[in-house]
Amino acid sequence: MMEQLSQNWLTEGLVDFEYKKFMLLAYLQSVKINFQEKRLYPYFSDLLFHYKNLVSLKENKKLMYENFPKKISKADFEKLQIVYEAIINDGKVMQEIEDILVFAIPQVEAHVAEGKDIYDEVEEDISISPIGLTPLDSFAGYFFIYIQNHPETKIFEYQVTIFEGAHEKYRGVHTNFVETATRSIVNTFEAMKIGLIRKYKSLPNPATFLIDSKHNFPFEETLLPVAKRILIKHISTMG
Repeated sequence: MMEQLSQNWLTEGLVDFEYKKFMLLAYLQSVKINFQEKRLYPYFSDLLFHYKNLVSLKENKKLMYENFPKKISKADFEKLQIVYEAIINDGKVMQEIEDILVFAIPQVEAHVAEGKDIYDEVEEDISISPIGLTPLDSFAGYFFIYIQNHPETKIFEYQVTIFEGAHEKYRGVHTNFVETATRSIVNTFEAMKIGLIRKYKSLPNPATFLIDSKHNFPFEETLLPVAKRILIKHISTMG
């Protein structure tokens, strides 16, 4: 099985329909096994990347040329520029590529749909709620991940960042694991928050959220990345 496909798997190495078909199916088989175990990331995001890339290549022949490996044809040492020359011309190789695209796109699309179903299942399983009062600035703080019927609560510090794309602003989140706490009648979620404020002076009035999951999904591959996306979405709705 193949765990990953390189960014330019379609045009690297031997450009042959049967070879690329074998490569793709081996990769998708690995993805499917992980999806069956509800392990969502990084497989889902990789699939989305490959799907968008394949569709772009099919729709834009210029992008297809740009994805081929290049060889140095001339070096301009004065301007420190390297002029690249595409190593293929239109013809048999391009027909092979187009045949591979026709086969690959629906295959990858079907697995993307499967990944989306798993993501939706996990998202519907999770709830988010504030712990205590939430300050006006909720771009930094803590979030707790609690799996129902499990004693341990994992606590993370978070910092929301904003970066601008070509047409809109995007939000990301940096997280750091803080500690694992055991919930009890005395050590409630509110008590855990108070303990964090006393222990870590850098956040005297932190926004703190509880992310509650009904089921025990794979933590690193599924629960944590989905929880982070739910956190960003929730904070975005707060202004």
